[in-house]
Amino acid sequence: TDTSRLTVWPGDATISTGVLNFSQELFYIMSEVSSHNPGTFCWADLATTDAAGSKDFYCQLLGWTSMDNPIEGTEMVYSMMQKDGKNVCGLYQMDSGMLEQGIPPNWTSYIAVTDADAGAKQAAAAGGTVLMGPADVFEAGRMAMVQDSIGAVFGMWQAKEHIGAELIYAPGALGWNELYTNDTAAAAKFYADVFGWGRNTHQPGPEGAEYAEQYAEQYNMFTSGDNQVGGMMQIRPEWGEVPPNWSVYFCVDDCAASQEKARSMGAEVVVPMLEMQNVRFAFLKDPQGVYLGIVQMVG
Repeated sequence: TDTSRLTVWPGDATISTGVLNFSQELFYIMSEVSSHNPGTFCWADLATTDAAGSKDFYCQLLGWTSMDNPIEGTEMVYSMMQKDGKNVCGLYQMDSGMLEQGIPPNWTSYIAVTDADAGAKQAAAAGGTVLMGPADVFEAGRMAMVQDSIGAVFGMWQAKEHIGAELIYAPGALGWNELYTNDTAAAAKFYADVFGWGRNTHQPGPEGAEYAEQYAEQYNMFTSGDNQVGGMMQIRPEWGEVPPNWSVYFCVDDCAASQEKARSMGAEVVVPMLEMQNVRFAFLKDPQGVYLGIVQMVG
C-alpha cells in the first residue's frame, strides 16, 4: 500500500469517530486466534529500506521480537515480528527491483480468502487489477496482490501452514485497517463485489462538533455480516497528493507515552493524539517514512 505521500491534516474527528464505533466491540474481545474468517484482515507486512532500523524502532515501540526467515534461492529475509511469541506481522528489506520501480516503503494489509485464485478473478471482474499471483508461498499459503478499482493495493491470503496474525486486538497487535480513497461509493461497490462487505456510515458525535463543518463527510465502516472489518474515508484536497491506500493501526497500552516514545526515536507525529470517549489514537510516520496509526482503548 502506497502511503508515502500522505500529508499532515488537522485533527480529523471523522477518523476518531470511526475508531469509536469499532473499539468497544472489538478491542480485547479477541487476542490469540487460530484462524481468520474469510473477508477479514488477517496480516500486514512492512516493506522497508532499512530492515535493521525498522526492527529496532518497532520492537522498542510495540514490544516485538523478530524471527528471521531467509527465503531459499534469494537474498531476501522475511522476518516474522512477534509479540509474546505470537506472530503479529511481517517485515522485509526492499530489493533493488522494488526501488527501481519507485515503490516507496509501505505497510501492506492482507485479507483472508478461502481461494486466492477465485478471489483474484472476482477482483479483476470488479474492476481491480491483479498485480501479482496468485502464487504459492512455499507451504505457508497462497497469495495475490490486488489493486482495487480506485487504486489502493492490498493482499489476498489463502492460509495453509501460516494463518496470518496469531494475536489481534491486543497491545502490540494489529487493531484496525482504514482505506483512504478518492471515491467512497465506487470503493464500497468494489469491496462488496469481491468480499461481500456491507457499508455503514457514521456522523461525527458531539465530541467532533468542532470539526464537523470542516469534515462534513460521514465515516464509512465496512462490515462482514455483523462484524466491522475496516474503515473508509474520502481523501480531501487539503491533504495534498495522497494516493488511495490502506493504512494500519496497532494497539498500544498508552497512546500518549507511545507517541512520545516514537517521537524520541525519530518518528514524526503526523496527527497528535486525540481522545474520543473510549479511545485515544495518533498517526505517525516512522523513521523510514512509513505511515501507521496507534490506538488505545480506555475506560
